[in-house]
Amino acid sequence: MHNATMTVQQIRTILLQNNLLKELITPLEWAYTIPKEMMELSFTSVHYDSRLATKDTLFFCKGAAFEQRYLETAIQQGATCYIAEQPYEAVAAFGIIVTDIREAMAVIAPVFYGNPQNQLVTIGITGTKGKTSCAYFARAILAKSTNDKVAFFSSEENSVDGRSFRSAVLTTPETLDLYAMMAEAVDNGMSHLVMEVSSQAYKTKRVAGLTFDIGVFLNISPDHIGPVEHPTFDDYLYCKRQLIRNSRQMILNRQSDHYPLLRETCEVHQVPFITYGRAEADYIVQDGVDPKSFTIAASSDVLQVAGLYQLGLLGSFNHENATAAILAACLAGGHASDAREELPKVVIPGRMVVLEKNNGAVLIVDYAHNYLSFQSLSQLARQLRPTGKLIFVTGSAGGKAESRRSDMGRALSEYADKVYLTSDDPNFEDPQAIAAEIAAAITTDRLAVVYQMDREAAVTAAIAEAQKEDIVILAGKGTETFLKVNGQKEPYPGDLILAQRFAANTQ
Repeated sequence: MHNATMTVQQIRTILLQNNLLKELITPLEWAYTIPKEMMELSFTSVHYDSRLATKDTLFFCKGAAFEQRYLETAIQQGATCYIAEQPYEAVAAFGIIVTDIREAMAVIAPVFYGNPQNQLVTIGITGTKGKTSCAYFARAILAKSTNDKVAFFSSEENSVDGRSFRSAVLTTPETLDLYAMMAEAVDNGMSHLVMEVSSQAYKTKRVAGLTFDIGVFLNISPDHIGPVEHPTFDDYLYCKRQLIRNSRQMILNRQSDHYPLLRETCEVHQVPFITYGRAEADYIVQDGVDPKSFTIAASSDVLQVAGLYQLGLLGSFNHENATAAILAACLAGGHASDAREELPKVVIPGRMVVLEKNNGAVLIVDYAHNYLSFQSLSQLARQLRPTGKLIFVTGSAGGKAESRRSDMGRALSEYADKVYLTSDDPNFEDPQAIAAEIAAAITTDRLAVVYQMDREAAVTAAIAEAQKEDIVILAGKGTETFLKVNGQKEPYPGDLILAQRFAANTQ
């Protein structure tokens, strides 16, 4: 395992190089050069979680929710030095004060962990929808091509050894965690890293300074817009586009909204790119004869990927995600033959799980939570059950991405016949009020709306009423067995468990 030691001299040099240093603080003075009392300080761990602090920890005071008591806890556990945007002289003897704590994390972490990113072929994937699917597809191909030497960081789960997986907390890990995990992956002999890169990762500088060997831009539509995340769509799109400036090569969806801007961003920053899509692209995706097959065609097939592929998942939108993954994997040294062998086996937790009720009605469980996701699922539903009713069960999370609510109402208006508006991680908001915001954006009288804030009751009622030709989409929670209410995780059976129970037991 990585066993680094970092001195105050090294930290000061890094901060000066990046124009981040304000001052160094001791009980006697504020200084710009290193005071003699700090000369001997060195650190063998870096943390922002006070529970993990020891006497050799450089403790980072980061985040909008940071409170002085966290630093006090770290000091009680033995830490002697902190790094922050403001002095806490009453709490700790030694402080390193910076202009931007997140940028400081982003420049210190890679050096502390020995720049592990330079020892991995890195693939970063962004987009409003499809990031997780594309990441799972790319990982599966490269795992076959490299004999499981692929680290994997996704919104669902992470792996640093290519074989074992643990649940993820964030779509893109915090900076210190990200580099610690990369270092662990290198120690474990990994050669590649496939990871999702969220807009928030750029907004909060978690990946500042990290250059990906291959970047994938899947699509863009309004999402994550609200006071807690992105104030405007412009800000959201700008943050997403940072992947282009921080990649050595890009893969772009030719049919993405704002494609000309994506292309120009590549051109201005001299980032080579290839395109995929349904038309006018370097690699053309075409649906196959059955819903799980597709073909890739290319006029100049440099990557040798043209031909027929099969997926284990339904939905033509997955054909595009898989094509992006195939291109990324082959650019990273994988093989199209491995894609043909592995893609049919890929299962993604909580995404696109299709079940059948005993009377023939189709049940789909998915994490869908925005306009593009609703649109894709609805179009698939119409393919599977063209004459039946489309019944949704959905809500929207509290305290974030308020713009999703009107987008959901718009998508439901276009496709659904009935919707059960219910609770979905309301947190400190009233789920009934969130449901009312979704309903306010519904533009058709054809859509029947039922308010049922008990999610289990809503799921049960929707599935119970579904007839043979109908389809029920349970959107938002996937495999999660909790609801976030007032800052706590309250037990919930889970959409998938409820659907499976119903599929097995209902006549």
